Amino acid sequence: MKCPACSNQLEAMKVGNITVDVCQNGCGGLWFDNYELKQVDEKHEAIGEKLLHIPRNPDAKVDLKQRRACPKCDNVLMMKHFMSVKRDVEVDECGNCGGFWLDAGELGLIRDQFNTEADREKAAVSYFDETFGDDLQKMIDESEEKAERAHKIAKIFRFICPSYYIPGKQKWGAF
Repeated sequence: MKCPACSNQLEAMKVGNITVDVCQNGCGGLWFDNYELKQVDEKHEAIGEKLLHIPRNPDAKVDLKQRRACPKCDNVLMMKHFMSVKRDVEVDECGNCGGFWLDAGELGLIRDQFNTEADREKAAVSYFDETFGDDLQKMIDESEEKAERAHKIAKIFRFICPSYYIPGKQKWGAF
């Protein structure tokens, strides 16, 4: 495979039970197949230490703003997005195969953000609640209000059309 950042040939490197494709003596980037990054993205995951110091060519030029082609899939451009709610590290992800491209140094930054996956998830839930919590609560309240009105209307029809009301047989549910 060719490096999506500097076109150097990627080399397979076995770490633990995964094989990561690395741009040795090029830009120092890393290619993780789907689910591989999860095995090295926390400080306590010792196998990730080997991937923090990939030999680089100081003359390798990389445009960090450029959209990159997936090194695994033909004719698929990867999507850029932030790796966590801290928005410190922007990575490239293939929407087709689920692989991740990390530029040199990004794995270290990711590993420094959170101690565990639980901490990462807690931060995401907190950020999501902070950003959307009030709006979501309003939507839930409106939905509950609408559902209650529907229940009341259905109960009225139970008395208006008693021969039609058969508990549990209506598409809209029995009230």
